[in-house]
Amino acid sequence: MAKGFLLVLSGPSGSGKGTVSQALMKKRNDIKFSISATTRKPRPTEIDGENYFFLSEEKFKQMEENGEFLESAYVHTNYYGTPKKFVMDEIEKGEIVLLEIDVQGALQIKKSYKEAVFIFLLPPTMDELRNRILKRGTETEEDIKTRFNNAFKELDFVGEYDFFVVNDEVENAVKDIEAIIHSEKLRVKRHNNIKLNITGQGGK
Repeated sequence: MAKGFLLVLSGPSGSGKGTVSQALMKKRNDIKFSISATTRKPRPTEIDGENYFFLSEEKFKQMEENGEFLESAYVHTNYYGTPKKFVMDEIEKGEIVLLEIDVQGALQIKKSYKEAVFIFLLPPTMDELRNRILKRGTETEEDIKTRFNNAFKELDFVGEYDFFVVNDEVENAVKDIEAIIHSEKLRVKRHNNIKLNITGQGGK
């Protein structure tokens, strides 16, 4: 059985990471969404081990000290992290683990786990990015300006990624990511013994 791999998807706010991720997972049954750990309290509809791994602050910090996260961050008074064991267990099962994360988190992962496949999702133009943020109707003018400025800064990190995908249309972006997945599945290093698979003779 071929090993799976970690697929890291990043991009500026408004690039459509969440929409593309959902569309990709609806289309394929070989992708497992990475479940994050957090110290925040679960919402009424959230299930531990399905939406998040809900941890006490003490437990989270202990795991952090033990190097049990691929990446971690402190956001809005709570800790968030990507548990290493969950990701590695799924990869060993042959699953593709999809992690949707910001640039800073992706760079942390790149340092600790170089085997991951990194994709940067781009808007077709910065004007379109601004339009998408405006259409949400949930941000103040100051928030929009901050997100837009942050997006410009994040573009400087595209060179740290393996691939870029332009999200002009969700369907096209999903097709491009599927092409990347297909090529990654054919990497020799992801297969234990190709000769054995085709001949049944192992090293003979």
